[in-house]
Amino acid sequence: MTETATLPAFEVGQSYACEQVIDDRLVREFAALSGDRNPIHLDDAVAARSRFGQRVAHGVILLGIISRILGMEMPGLGTVYLGQTCNFKLPVHIGDTVRAEVTIKELLPKSIATLTTVVTKQTGEVVFEGEAQVKLPGWLFKA
Repeated sequence: MTETATLPAFEVGQSYACEQVIDDRLVREFAALSGDRNPIHLDDAVAARSRFGQRVAHGVILLGIISRILGMEMPGLGTVYLGQTCNFKLPVHIGDTVRAEVTIKELLPKSIATLTTVVTKQTGEVVFEGEAQVKLPGWLFKA
């Protein structure tokens, strides 16, 4: 006899959020992983002379947080990330705490969903927004 997992029901408007401190270690680890060692991210002296006045995190780190939510929390395990629009609105500085939130905007045929993706920092300012399209869990595993 084969057991099948009960899959969660998804609804338009359903959301999930998490917070992440963007610290020096995270930025340096991302630089090592990606190979993006732009001094605006890593060098205080260079960044101090920039228009930002201080170091800024790689914007793509925010996408990693969104990916973590989509793949691990909501929709969760078995989700496949199909696409993402990105609008980086403001810089994120070392030491900022960001809050990433995904909300189901639309449920489409063939287990596809569109989700809004928004990241704010501790000031409440929106630093990133976009839309993700995912294949929902359930199609990946055979019953």
